[in-house]
Amino acid sequence: MRVVIAEDDALLREGLTLLLQTAGIDVVAAVDNADDFLRIVTADRPDAVVVDVRMPPTYTDDGLRAAVRARQIHPGLPVLVLSAWVEDSYAAELLGDGAGGIGYLLKERVGKVDRFLDSLRRVAEGGTAMDPEVIAQLLVRRKTDDPLAALTPREREVLALMAEGLDNATIAERLVVTEGAVLKHIRSIFAKLGLFADEVGHRRVLAVLAYLNA
Repeated sequence: MRVVIAEDDALLREGLTLLLQTAGIDVVAAVDNADDFLRIVTADRPDAVVVDVRMPPTYTDDGLRAAVRARQIHPGLPVLVLSAWVEDSYAAELLGDGAGGIGYLLKERVGKVDRFLDSLRRVAEGGTAMDPEVIAQLLVRRKTDDPLAALTPREREVLALMAEGLDNATIAERLVVTEGAVLKHIRSIFAKLGLFADEVGHRRVLAVLAYLNA
């Protein structure tokens, strides 16, 4: 896997680089600003990118805006946002383009290296990896015309766990139900969201994106 890192904290940037290299991942570049990140990604599409939100030149949402721009240049480019902040200014645009391959983790809540690497690989394969706290904060801004209004409370629980990137077995364990019950809920979610078997794209990812962008 070829990865580009965009992180302005020198110690974290070097630490991430060493961590990924130790795991056998090729770090194509590790930069400290959004402009260099876009220049590198434009010239050579990597397999995934790890991006902070607040970076030079303005230290606001430059990283997130650069990630959105990178996905416009390379549709479907897997992006893992790793930040201390939940920024919704461009998050909806990033999460809602329907292409999948999106993750958003909070730095202080990444407790285990293996889970971080698993999240990166999942995103690189087109899946999702969302911190529950990120989901909670984004849902505070949910629109009144909620497209998920038809879902039951249990179906929302299942969909929230899907957004974290969990598989059916893990969801069943979390909710203390059978895998069959989880599968039944997921089928109902797909039906209520109008995601049919011939839908372009991965229905699981599309359902999660609908949830996050609602």
